[in-house]
Amino acid sequence: MLKNKLILLFIFISPAFFSQERLLDSVALASCQEYTDLKEALTEPDNVVKLTLRKKKYKSFPKELYNFKNLQYLDLSKNEIKELPDSIVTFKNLQYLIVSKAGLVALPKNIGGLKNLRHLNVNQNEISVLPYSFGDLENLEVADLWSNNLEYFPETMSKLKNLKLMDLRNILIPQNHQDSIQSMLPQATIFFSPPCNCSW
Repeated sequence: MLKNKLILLFIFISPAFFSQERLLDSVALASCQEYTDLKEALTEPDNVVKLTLRKKKYKSFPKELYNFKNLQYLDLSKNEIKELPDSIVTFKNLQYLIVSKAGLVALPKNIGGLKNLRHLNVNQNEISVLPYSFGDLENLEVADLWSNNLEYFPETMSKLKNLKLMDLRNILIPQNHQDSIQSMLPQATIFFSPPCNCSW
């Protein structure tokens, strides 16, 4: 009798239960259902793994997002979100964070807490500093920082051993700082614009 109950429990348990601890690979994530409407997503929050909310006219980070405990892909591009909350690190399974062209002026100081983050795209914003914890993004593979106002890169970036590509084009960076950044990340391909005759 107990055995039969366990079998039934296994059959009817929500698929979301298994996804809570399982990170999808890039192929599986690409083919995963993509939610583009927040209200619709909130009707089945445990099933939301991939959420794209571009051009929704958000003025701040939507608090409703905290309902999505299994989120692995989040795109908030082309809104008007100046800051991301420190509590974004509660999304433990987040692999893709895309917040391009949103007016961001800073990244969360504790962004390094996103231990499973592999792809960060915050291009075309107003970010001037990468936080010290940036180097704690131990699984980061791609950092698209193109067209920001960056003028500080923490030495902790040298810990980004899995980083494959970083885009720093359209950012005024003197030659000596370009050399320093590349020396911290010898394994990564880094795209720079021509060095500026400027000082930081």
